[in-house]
Amino acid sequence: MQTDDSGPAAARILLADDDTDIRDLVEFKLTQAGYDVQAVADGLSAWAAFQQDPPRLVVLDVMMPGLSGIDVLRRIRESDSATVPVLLLSAKSRDSDVDTGFEVGADDYVIKPFSPRELVHRVASMLARAR
Repeated sequence: MQTDDSGPAAARILLADDDTDIRDLVEFKLTQAGYDVQAVADGLSAWAAFQQDPPRLVVLDVMMPGLSGIDVLRRIRESDSATVPVLLLSAKSRDSDVDTGFEVGADDYVIKPFSPRELVHRVASMLARAR
């Protein structure tokens, strides 16, 4: 893992999505953009990985088995690394679902289906703001 903090390659991103196709696509696009991506398949794995070594940014699917993305987000916001930016990915597009994501502490919310290019731009923008 690169530890130089000067570019996108230094930014480690934790990605959690139980949909293999979406997880693989997002991991590929973010890796292609130069990020170091740790991809996991569920909320419990995401929370364990976050606790072990908090990343620079987290991308969470909202609906996952075990712990939902919202549950993981709540735990992140209550942790010692509460300021890590979190982007929620969700097929839930009702205003109330989006509002809940932001109320719990999401920094951004992307509705599925989404443009992988737009997702990469949002991640870059969130990391730039977090510096």
